[in-house]
Amino acid sequence: MIDFANLEAWLVTGSQHLYGPETLQKVEEHSTAIARALATSLQIPVKVVPKPVMTNSDSIHQLCLDANTSKNCVGLITWMHTFSPARMWIAGLRSLDRPMLHLHTQFNEQLPWSTIDMDFMNLNQAAHGDREFGFIGARMRLKRKVIVGFWQDPVVHAELGAWLRAACAWHDAQQLEVARLGDNMRNVAVTEGNKVNAEMTLGYSVKGYGVGDLVKRVQQVTDAEVSRLTAEYDESYTVAESLRPGGTRRQSMCEAARIELGLRAFLEDTGSHAFTDTFEDLHGLKQLPGIAVQRLMADGYGFGAEGDWKTSALVRAVKVMSHGLEGGASFMEDYTYHLTNGGQVLGAHMLEVCPSIAEGRPSAEVHPLSIGGKEDPVRLVFTAAQGNAINASVVDMGNRFRLIVNQVNLLRVEHPLPKLPVARAVWVPEPNLKVSATAWILAGGAHHTALSRALTAEHLENFAQMAGMECLLINRDTRIRDFAKELQWNDMYYHLAHGL
Repeated sequence: MIDFANLEAWLVTGSQHLYGPETLQKVEEHSTAIARALATSLQIPVKVVPKPVMTNSDSIHQLCLDANTSKNCVGLITWMHTFSPARMWIAGLRSLDRPMLHLHTQFNEQLPWSTIDMDFMNLNQAAHGDREFGFIGARMRLKRKVIVGFWQDPVVHAELGAWLRAACAWHDAQQLEVARLGDNMRNVAVTEGNKVNAEMTLGYSVKGYGVGDLVKRVQQVTDAEVSRLTAEYDESYTVAESLRPGGTRRQSMCEAARIELGLRAFLEDTGSHAFTDTFEDLHGLKQLPGIAVQRLMADGYGFGAEGDWKTSALVRAVKVMSHGLEGGASFMEDYTYHLTNGGQVLGAHMLEVCPSIAEGRPSAEVHPLSIGGKEDPVRLVFTAAQGNAINASVVDMGNRFRLIVNQVNLLRVEHPLPKLPVARAVWVPEPNLKVSATAWILAGGAHHTALSRALTAEHLENFAQMAGMECLLINRDTRIRDFAKELQWNDMYYHLAHGL
């Protein structure tokens, strides 16, 4: 479902012919050594492929064109080992449509004080070679990430890893299809948006389908397939007595399994890796998909309730970014508050919270749902594990998409919740509920979010930079007066940047 095995980043090292073949050979040896070291780092999620040293405009231009058409290249890591005159980079950088990271490093960590000579100085010129390259990036107003530090430093590896994970999500978004089963929940504002602008700026395509298309696939599921999946449910979860074989509600479990199998087949048929549904359009389905959506998210699919395709695509991006990391990620909704001791948020949804964030073994249960007018749906019930997390929302501001990220701290729930049979999470937002909620509301943040225990704000900031998307961070340093000014400045910037 999510596979980094064939993905790669290209390490592109710049120099020039002025220094002669011996120096260029040494530059290539150093570049290859760095690429190999990065490729073996546990922080780096993809292959790092060293490319030949770039010394002229034609070769740079061709390399950038090759990157654009490569199915596996998620981005370029650039480094100017020596001085590389930046005018020869213009044609290539102008054509490049892959994300670019500028690694400002040098091969040696320390200066050889007693032996240093001009030959050493001419070889190890990144201190000013990278400044020349940095100028052309600034002059061309390129979207790029800059990381400074020694290439063997674990902190540098962590920063590179965060950027590369975002690059993988951006690479995925350029091919992503989001299936909408039905329309948005009627009269809701924040889940609406411009799907054409989304495809133009963020890459993914949003396609609408009638719920009858899904119902047809559900009806094609065989009883044998249902039996195999319900047996998997029995083994994987703590199943309520009424849902066990011979139980009074076992048929509800079978119907939930039939919906999951049909939904999986539908998504495979349409090539969709993210989807939405809405309880207002369930014609032909006996239940609102609950456990089906939860398990699909656990397998890497993006999801948004009530037709919220922007959150569905964001959940998919977060799933891709966090692939292979511990902690999980899920569709989420800020549902209700506990307003004592500074305030806490109880996050949940009717059914659809991903078990990848669960603490302990989820239980499979069936309960009434007062919305939708269908049979009681089966769902997984659990509480999210404690720890640091991020909660993020994408909204359409009319002339741009805005990403809002809040750092939160998930808590262990100290009180039993016997009458709340849904998956849930409790958190304290940074810096506190009062400031966080004020900033979130001022920014127009949605009630639907993507929550991740595996990522940090840095991952999403990198993703937003690649997309050219506005990104607002709410964390322990947030002050409302400064945040309000940032909103005003951003409005002016995007108005000027996009023109009339």
